[in-house]
Amino acid sequence: MLNQAGITEKLAHNIVATRWDDIPPQVQHQAKRSLINFFAVTLAGCRSRPIEIALGLLGQFSGGRQASVIGRGERLDAPSTAFINAACANVDDFCDTHVATVIHPTAPVAAALLAFAEWRRASGADLLLALVLGNEVQARIGLAISPSHYNRGWHITSTCGVFGAAAGSGKLASLSARQMVWALGLAATQSAGLCECLGTPAKSVSVGNAARNGLWSALLAERGFDGPAEPLAGVQGFYHALAEKPDLSRVVDGWGESWEIISTSYKPYPCGFVIHPVLDCVLDWRRENPDAEVTRVVVRGNPLLSIRADRPNISTGREAQVSVQHAVAAALVFGKAGLDQFTDSCVRDGNVLKLRSKVEVLRDESLSTIAAAVEVTTADGRTHKLTQTAARGSDVNPLSDRNLEDKLRAAAAGWNPGHDVTPLIDAIWTIDESSDVSGLASLTVPG
Repeated sequence: MLNQAGITEKLAHNIVATRWDDIPPQVQHQAKRSLINFFAVTLAGCRSRPIEIALGLLGQFSGGRQASVIGRGERLDAPSTAFINAACANVDDFCDTHVATVIHPTAPVAAALLAFAEWRRASGADLLLALVLGNEVQARIGLAISPSHYNRGWHITSTCGVFGAAAGSGKLASLSARQMVWALGLAATQSAGLCECLGTPAKSVSVGNAARNGLWSALLAERGFDGPAEPLAGVQGFYHALAEKPDLSRVVDGWGESWEIISTSYKPYPCGFVIHPVLDCVLDWRRENPDAEVTRVVVRGNPLLSIRADRPNISTGREAQVSVQHAVAAALVFGKAGLDQFTDSCVRDGNVLKLRSKVEVLRDESLSTIAAAVEVTTADGRTHKLTQTAARGSDVNPLSDRNLEDKLRAAAAGWNPGHDVTPLIDAIWTIDESSDVSGLASLTVPG
């Protein structure tokens, strides 16, 4: 029976002891890249129907006006703002990915930190440090039980993201090591999220809750609201309750020797990241063969591709985000894989629907989650064999800084063509020089 005392205490000590000067320059820069991407995907999702529904309800209950909803004029209390902004970032399945765990790391952490920093004020360096540490904590907790945790059906972004949001918020609140243990314990008892919700707006509720509950956990701990001494590895703690046998060395060993945020991948397409190498293959081929008539497509990918995205029969744009059949068909029909290709109207498109039925998905354990092999058969009887060993945007084939800026500009223009986000981009690249980042979110709102 799992009962190893001191794991959470060691983790808490590491969080509290780490300073900005301990973070290497390349890690500092990656944190800025994560913020650029976070604002891009949040702006892309901030006016979607699920967000309108959630924001309308929260606005009725929120008495505070402490923090800004990104891309909009509304202000809510800080915990509710954290919820909405995290849900905005996740709703289009366009947010970043930590490949080893499949955690979408920035949505729950950045949303909590930005709400905190607008309400209580924080410097840019402190915000970035908290982002790096929150990312590190949730990744390490997830690495200890990957891939079994996600494969069991737990939405790991939410179940581990709440720890990241608690750790990052606790760092901004200058919690002591003892208080940080409490914050992690309070987060542990609020950890939830199911992969069954993927393809529906419900999956973003648990991501929003991870941000809100993580912030709430840190604030409670700051006031002396205590918790268990060993919430992670205790006899009835997080790991034991999940029936996992964790590798606890992943949680605490080697702290500061490397940083998991470096392994972040940023999505060029708004769909499940396991679909991305397939789209790379198909889009490149379509550009070279714009007039070819496709009669059959066979996709080989890591088993996770089949587990999460083998969905030939879908009816909504949300479901399309986790359907490799739809992604392939839409990419072949339109030669693109942007937000417009993952909408209800695109799902109903006759040409897409016809081609979707011609896509077959096979499992290949020799392929990584960022690799794929595709065979496209055309009406002339030829079979075109395509491969991608590392998806665009992955940590080993990364998007450039300019690519991320363009993603942010495109997201802003998608709702308001006149919205110039250059001031926001400039503020992010120089954020570590700022003594007060409380106005950052306001730069996302069109004038």
